[in-house]
Amino acid sequence: MKKICFATNNKHKLEEVKQILKNKFEVLSLEQIGCLDELPETQDTLEGNSLQKADFVFTRFNIPCFADDTGLEVEALKGAPGVYSARYAGPQRNSDDNIELLLKNLAHQDNRAARFRTVITLIGVGATQNFEGVVMGEITKDRRGLTGFGYDPVFQPRGFSRTFAEMTSEEKNSLSHRGLAVEKLITFLKTLR
Repeated sequence: MKKICFATNNKHKLEEVKQILKNKFEVLSLEQIGCLDELPETQDTLEGNSLQKADFVFTRFNIPCFADDTGLEVEALKGAPGVYSARYAGPQRNSDDNIELLLKNLAHQDNRAARFRTVITLIGVGATQNFEGVVMGEITKDRRGLTGFGYDPVFQPRGFSRTFAEMTSEEKNSLSHRGLAVEKLITFLKTLR
């Protein structure tokens, strides 16, 4: 089984990706490789941030790794919060505050179309690779559900009557933006065996 580091300090993302990868690869956390640094995220695109984080870890620890950056892009808000999704309501990166601000900004909007987009960058196994996952949906008028994290309680994927937070982790992972991007990553990694 190949070892690969997921360059994230987000425990929710780490667990989600470990579930998706199951027994195909041994996914190491930053803590397991001895990286206790806060990863840089100073770029203005998802692609730029995922590359910056992966490069930071690979350069310092010389282990194959991947990093992701995810954004919620809301049509009526011209793509916001986008690359600033985690810190939409401020540097404290509080999901409840972010959701509250999003619902406030959409209070008088009929168009609630949105998409979640994840970009994964893989470094250390040949040329640098990018994998993208996108799921279309809409923002609900109120929070629903108790599972998931981030904007999951207000994001309802297209074709479903439940939010991500009302789904089991297996259901969400089978159709989520991160799940789609990770599946592309897995497909690529299998070609290396």
